Formats: sequence, C-alpha cells, structure tokens
Amino acid sequence: MTEPARSTAPSNAFAGAGRLADYWATVYRRTWKGSAISSFVTPLFYVLAMGVLLGDYVTSDPAQLEGASSYLVFIAPGLLAAQAMQTVFGEVTYPVMGMIKWHKTYFGMTATPLSVREVILGHLGFVLFRVALTCGVFAIVMAPFGVYATAYGAVLAFLVQLLLGLAFATPIYAFSAGLKDESAFAIVFRLGMIPLFLFSGAFFPISNLDPWMEALAKATPLWHGVDLTRMLTLGTVDGATALVHVTYLAVLAVLGWFWAVARLTQRMSV
Repeated sequence: MTEPARSTAPSNAFAGAGRLADYWATVYRRTWKGSAISSFVTPLFYVLAMGVLLGDYVTSDPAQLEGASSYLVFIAPGLLAAQAMQTVFGEVTYPVMGMIKWHKTYFGMTATPLSVREVILGHLGFVLFRVALTCGVFAIVMAPFGVYATAYGAVLAFLVQLLLGLAFATPIYAFSAGLKDESAFAIVFRLGMIPLFLFSGAFFPISNLDPWMEALAKATPLWHGVDLTRMLTLGTVDGATALVHVTYLAVLAVLGWFWAVARLTQRMSV
C-alpha cells in the first residue's frame, strides 16, 4: 500500500517564517555596508550635534522639559524613538515594492509551501532585527552622556523601540503592499515621516504647539513612543500613561498586521 504524501507545509506561521532566516541573513550580509552610516554613525552625530552642541544654547527649567535636567537628556530619548521610525520607513516602503513588482521575490516564496502570512512574518522579523540593531547602537551611544536614570529604564526603553517599530511596520507594510507603483512613497516621506519627526515631541514639548496641533501630535504613534521612551530614561514612569502608550502601539501593530495580510494577498492575486 502506498504511503500517503506528507505535507511539507510549515506547522505554524513562525516555523514558516523561520525558514526565511537564511534568505534574510544573506540579504543583510550583502547589503549592510549601504546602511552602515545611517545605522551606526548617524546616531552619534545626532547626539553630539543636537544634544551636546545645540544643547549648550538651550537653558530651561526642567519643568519646561518634561522633567529633563538638560536639553541633551530631553532630546536623546526622542531621537532614539525617531531612529526606530526612520529605520522602519526605509525597510517597508521601497523594499516591499521591490519584492512584489521588480524582483518578484514574494512570488517565488509563495510558490513553495510558504503562505503569505509566513512571508510577511519573515519580512517583519528582519525589520525588527534592523530596528533592534540600529536602536541598540543608538542606546549604547547615549549611555556615556548620562541620559539614563536607571539601568532597567535603559533596557525597557530599548524594548519600547521594538514595539514602536512594529506599530509603524505593519500599517506601512500594508500600505506599500497594495501600491501599483512607487510614486506614493514621496508623499509618505515628505508628508508623513518628516512631519512626524519634527512635531511628535522629539525636539520640543508638544505643549508648545497650538491646541489642535498638540491633539494631532498625541494621536501619532511616534509621540506615544517618544513619551514612553522619555519616561523610562528619566525614571518618571506613570503607570496609567505608560499602559495607554503600550496599548495604543500594540493595537496599531495588530490592526496593521491584518491589513498587511489582506493587502498582500490581494496584490499577489492580481
């Protein structure tokens, strides 16, 4: 009697995504030099230029800097969160378009027993690796400047960047996956990433904005990430506020995940 064929499909999404680890490791080995400056050198320049040099000209009461003893201590957590956001934008816009339209890599992946969910999970795993690497370097660069009030606060602040990265990655991935061409990315960067970078509390307290702009800033994921990171680095964590931040970012990441699966499934069936 002939033995029935055994399915080679992964037993779960994480197992399937794990099969892509070699692919993403090979990609990074071949391309890491192109991101070395932005990932490892730029963080130091940001801290020196914005925190140390510019910070010497900013003298303010700690009450006006959300409890920070200096402008350097105030701005460093914001720059860390902004680094997570910028890394994600770079990894889930043009690269996703390339995997679908130019290189057709996703089509090759799904021609195997891998599903769309597993392909997305593998890609997002690589994005989290990039966020962890770039933000890890940034967090280490910040340490000699006396930014962290406690060691555990530094560790938790780093972990927040992973959650913040996911909160950006899944919805932006979903947006990119459904596009027919790359023209919309210019708008995403100019009207999305740059305004978020400037007006989400990284460089100055959003209480300095007009009331309607302050309310708009508080609705952005970057502000939640900046505020939570700053509370952890300063050691001024308010439990209720921190829970709101974590919940907001987690819900956004989950909703973005379902949207990403739906968008890529539809895009690849066209």
